[in-house]
Amino acid sequence: MFGNMIADMMIKPGQAPLFDDPANYDLAYENVEFQTADGVTLRGWLIKGSTDKVIIQSHFGVQCCRAGWTTQDKGMMKGFERDIPFLRQAKYLNEAGYTVLMYDFRGHGESGVSSERPWCTWGTDEAKDVIAAVDFIANHRDYSNAGIGLLSICMGQGASTEAFGLENGLKNYPNIKAMISVQPLDYAHFVEAMGLPGFMQRGGAKVIEKRTGLDFAASSWFPHVKDITVPTLVVQNSNDGYLRKDLVDAYFDGLTVEKDMLWLNLPKLKGATANRFAAYDWLGQNPEPIVGWFDKHL
Repeated sequence: MFGNMIADMMIKPGQAPLFDDPANYDLAYENVEFQTADGVTLRGWLIKGSTDKVIIQSHFGVQCCRAGWTTQDKGMMKGFERDIPFLRQAKYLNEAGYTVLMYDFRGHGESGVSSERPWCTWGTDEAKDVIAAVDFIANHRDYSNAGIGLLSICMGQGASTEAFGLENGLKNYPNIKAMISVQPLDYAHFVEAMGLPGFMQRGGAKVIEKRTGLDFAASSWFPHVKDITVPTLVVQNSNDGYLRKDLVDAYFDGLTVEKDMLWLNLPKLKGATANRFAAYDWLGQNPEPIVGWFDKHL
């Protein structure tokens, strides 16, 4: 029972309703869809700005989608006290001249699921989604010559990191010029930070491996940090209740490109079960460091 409960919480798709729309922010956009190499249909918004520079945003996992995170249907264990709309950062990036591609990972929002492995994999399969999003822009008639920046959040940064290390991965796209990596965290460190009793961790791991064929406790995107080829800004809240500083420090130290580290000091809000989501909320309210990093490199 506990194993199924933990596995559902960690990898079950369909937990992220699309709750917002670019029209609410007076943004010019079109609905788009594209295919991954393994045949999954991904859907998103292409918010139109300059044809010279594009930001691709990859959201965090399981309970998030391209629109962000909503309290809807989250029960008592809310990660935050209010909705976190990711269209806020799309708005200020667009005002700074950027086209923005916001898409749903497989199993999230309006995107499809894989017939082979219809579960969230914390970056392993989602790396294919990042590659598909970059390929969509790199081969788009209007944006094929554009510089690309990656705004990659939690699972999104894990998927992006892994995508750099794959043979057909992001290192093959010279148009990618920069990345912002928001709150690196892999499955093993997350489960440890949650403080789950050992029997629950083992039960969850057993069900997850049965469903996915993957040993989440042993697999991580982390070995691919060395493969990242573009300047990278790392953003992390120092008051994140799930923070594993050793992982964040190792991530930063493992980068062999131009890099910078932005530590935030965000207080916990009433009603939040952990303060990790405060950094996701911060993204939408603080354009200067985000636009500044992309402006420097694109």
